[in-house]
Amino acid sequence: MSRAAPKSANRRQVFAWCLYDWANSAFPTVIITFVFAAYYTKAVAVDTVTGTADWGYAMSASAFVVAIAGPVFGAIADHSGRRKPWLATFTALCVVASACLWFVRPDPADALWALAVAGFANVCFEICMVFYNAMLPGLVGGARIGRVSGWGWGLGYAGGLACLVVVLFGLVETPTPLFGLAKQGSENIRAAAPMVAVWYAVFSLPLFAFVADTPASGLSPVAALRSGIMELKKTLASLRSYGPITRFLIARMIYTDGINTLFAFGGIYAAGTFGMDFAELITFAIAMNVSAGLGAAAFGWIDDWMGPKKTVMIALAGLIVLGSGLLLVESKDLFWILGVGLGLFVGPAQAASRSMMARLAPPEIATEMFGLYAFSGKATAFLGPALLGAVTLAFDSQRAGMATVVVFFGVGAALLARVPDIPSSR
Repeated sequence: MSRAAPKSANRRQVFAWCLYDWANSAFPTVIITFVFAAYYTKAVAVDTVTGTADWGYAMSASAFVVAIAGPVFGAIADHSGRRKPWLATFTALCVVASACLWFVRPDPADALWALAVAGFANVCFEICMVFYNAMLPGLVGGARIGRVSGWGWGLGYAGGLACLVVVLFGLVETPTPLFGLAKQGSENIRAAAPMVAVWYAVFSLPLFAFVADTPASGLSPVAALRSGIMELKKTLASLRSYGPITRFLIARMIYTDGINTLFAFGGIYAAGTFGMDFAELITFAIAMNVSAGLGAAAFGWIDDWMGPKKTVMIALAGLIVLGSGLLLVESKDLFWILGVGLGLFVGPAQAASRSMMARLAPPEIATEMFGLYAFSGKATAFLGPALLGAVTLAFDSQRAGMATVVVFFGVGAALLARVPDIPSSR
């Protein structure tokens, strides 16, 4: 369902919308990817291998819930009109759940609590993105959607990095942590969770204060859900007529699962296999995010010159080569070099995928196709963490578990190779 967007939008509203990305990026960066994930596997779980597997299962379960619930809430967003009340509700739930992770002590007795709360918070975070993204078309005209989306993406990278820097120098890499926190009982590490909660809550307020919501459509939730499901069925049926788009979405689903799993378990792998402490993990996270941002910017001209498919293929080749190297090296220095290099190819794989979808989608159904594109990023998000956890347990090895990520990149690249190339000018 499409709605007319205003030709221009108040700059304050645009900035407030983008700032939400700055706010919420602290959660996946600090909680899900690096600090808390590594804290759980190294200090809370019985041992590193078991902790890695259990964290994988928890993230897999939360992703499965999102894959089912996402289209339902997407239908409500598209057909009931108002998004801000739903966004506020799930933002508050994610903030509260994040703060509750403070109570996870370095004790295996708290393992189940940690997994349940982190998984619940991750579900709320992902549902937030459904409503947040749905606000963009009503915020700006079609000619500016990509630009404003990019500003939000950029602020998200910056926000995650900024929060990591605060955690690094204010809590971890300091003899005197903020607020008089003690290192005994890992108080300084656990405090990263409520810090993320405050960060998320404070910087999300401008969106709720300044961004106008769309008017209610008058449809009841049941009617909105029914209409959304009918439209989803219609989109899926029409997709059969577009073979290249179908193949691209399947390929993207696979390699995106690999990228998401890489970010979710990169810190865990670095901590367990290379013995990185929390200060090193945060520094490594900052370096990888910087390299990913630089890679996305540097490969933009390649996308325009060679086309998005070739850009994604180059990025996947880089991920496979450097990812394989990370599984073989024993030196921490080499791990650093290859890891930062790996980041250079993550951003281009994501940015050029969106560009490719924009060129493949027929203009008359572009909105529906991008809805399906968003769904494809979540539909199998549970598969990567689950497979990584199972292989880690089966071989009693983090290296073996992380090898599954390279497999996802390889399969995704093989499927993408079957998609016809498209001119970069389209």
